[in-house]
Amino acid sequence: PDFERPDGDGKPWRLSDHLGKVVALVFYPRDETPVCTKQMCSVRDHWGDYVATGAVLVGISTDTVESHKGFAAKYNLPFPLLADPREEVIRAYGVRSWLPHRSARAVIVVNAQGIVTYKKVQPLSLFAPRDDRVIAAIQKAVASDK
Repeated sequence: PDFERPDGDGKPWRLSDHLGKVVALVFYPRDETPVCTKQMCSVRDHWGDYVATGAVLVGISTDTVESHKGFAAKYNLPFPLLADPREEVIRAYGVRSWLPHRSARAVIVVNAQGIVTYKKVQPLSLFAPRDDRVIAAIQKAVASDK
């Protein structure tokens, strides 16, 4: 489903604006928690590999615009973090956590036509998805679009 959410600068980010490109939606429970920080910093540390796919990547959690702005600045995150405090996107994609008002840890890859080609939801939020597996899912979606 299409959606629009503000990024860490409060600017609107709309999925449909990226039709024609593969998009990776990386859902995580919360800014400034140990596993989430490790996950987002791992994406940052592998950023060259993500960029090489040609895909667009965004992080999404229930945190606020202000929280995302500080979190991204503190850890020098090179990708947008989208605020979903009312859990609209989280519900639309079926990635709600068993913890109240949180997203599950999940990765959804949407191909250039706007179709979900990969969905991986971590049942326990204690483990972050491996970057090599996320990158492989993105590469598969990119290759199928050619």
